[in-house]
Amino acid sequence: MNFYILGRIVWGILAVGWYILRYPHERRVKKMKLSVDRKPGAERRRLALSITGIGVIPVIYAVTGFPAFADRPAWPLTFWLGTIVAVAALVMFHLTHKALGRMWSVSLQLKEDHKLVTEGVYARVRHPMYSAFWLMAIAQALLLPNWIAGFTGIFAFGFLFFARVGPEERMMEEAFGDEWRAYVAQTRRIIPGIW
Repeated sequence: MNFYILGRIVWGILAVGWYILRYPHERRVKKMKLSVDRKPGAERRRLALSITGIGVIPVIYAVTGFPAFADRPAWPLTFWLGTIVAVAALVMFHLTHKALGRMWSVSLQLKEDHKLVTEGVYARVRHPMYSAFWLMAIAQALLLPNWIAGFTGIFAFGFLFFARVGPEERMMEEAFGDEWRAYVAQTRRIIPGIW
């Protein structure tokens, strides 16, 4: 089996699955009115960097093999682990969108009549969408046996996450006050029971 090719194929399925799950939500929320929109230039640059690392660079690698000089061995174990993590990422991504419904947005935004979502996957984790993206970035590193294309997702999404999670939580606290603080006291940011 050629795990270089199989890894690219599974990563491609992950990327297409992500798009299929995201598209209807993105279409719907564009029509909704916002009460808070904190999408300044810095946020746009963070999103662009994240998309480059978790989308553009791995697509270039998957299609062309560039940069081949950074290839590493394609082991069966990392392929199978990457496949399992990719499936987990898509499941978490779906559950997050399902729980958020109309409250979802791609950036630091709140809708008119926004409600704090605390059901579904949000009952245990405050930011399961970020959990899904961390899983996607890890799957990318496992599936694409290339030191650059494989790991850019972790670095680029990591930068977005650490730059954004604090401001996002402050925005939620401003909007929901004691309801948010009570929710924070009983949930973790990314991993249930740990972090």
